[in-house]
Amino acid sequence: MFEGAKIGLIIVGDEILSGKRQDKHLAQAASLLRPRGLAISWVTIVGDEPELLTQTLERSFASQDIVFCFGGIGATPDDRTRQCAAKALKLPLERHPKAIKEIEAEFGEAAYPQRIHMAEYPQGAEIIPNFYNRVPGFSIRNHHFMPGFPMMAKPMMEWVLMTYYDQLNSPPKVECAIRLIDGQESEWVEFMQQFESQFPTLRLFSLPKIDEQDRRSIELGVEGLMEDAQAGLDVIIEEANRRAHEWQLLDSWTGHED
Repeated sequence: MFEGAKIGLIIVGDEILSGKRQDKHLAQAASLLRPRGLAISWVTIVGDEPELLTQTLERSFASQDIVFCFGGIGATPDDRTRQCAAKALKLPLERHPKAIKEIEAEFGEAAYPQRIHMAEYPQGAEIIPNFYNRVPGFSIRNHHFMPGFPMMAKPMMEWVLMTYYDQLNSPPKVECAIRLIDGQESEWVEFMQQFESQFPTLRLFSLPKIDEQDRRSIELGVEGLMEDAQAGLDVIIEEANRRAHEWQLLDSWTGHED
């Protein structure tokens, strides 16, 4: 059912766009997907302006993508993601009975009159349990809406992956790279073109860097399945040695947290 589906993120909040808060959802989501051999295809950061948020969700719902949305599902006036999702789907908002129970269990009488609005989702949505404070997120049409707090969103996204996409796995990929000391990318363009033809299953990357002492280097490497990536790295190292170019081996990266 989900074969070939792309995975996207929508990160909601004026505070992200203004720079008051640095986004952590992208790195966190990528770290949860990598061990499954999955990767993020696109990311959209959008503010709290209702019309733009609704338009963003309309485009997203119209796709076949799996989408994780973070932020804007609280009860304050600037939390508009629930309402915009309903509008994008042309569905009414309604209070979910399981969400009502969770919020009442967490806050008691203080759930009313405001907090209980966080139980209002587009009609037909299912809850995502919140293991931090029992205020659920919700899922509808391969879209999964979670709070803007990364410590809450992480276990909720893990639950979504296990509950809905446990079979959506690929062999995990690794990154292997070397650092070319005093390297210039222009000197390696022809090699990189030939490399991509030789290794079509690998993703070749080249990341130039300039340190505080104005010293230049290039992180040149590949991402792919372990055996293929190692073979590709061997060719890169062989070429660096042929050119007598100084290089350093970088740690292989598997995507698993230490």
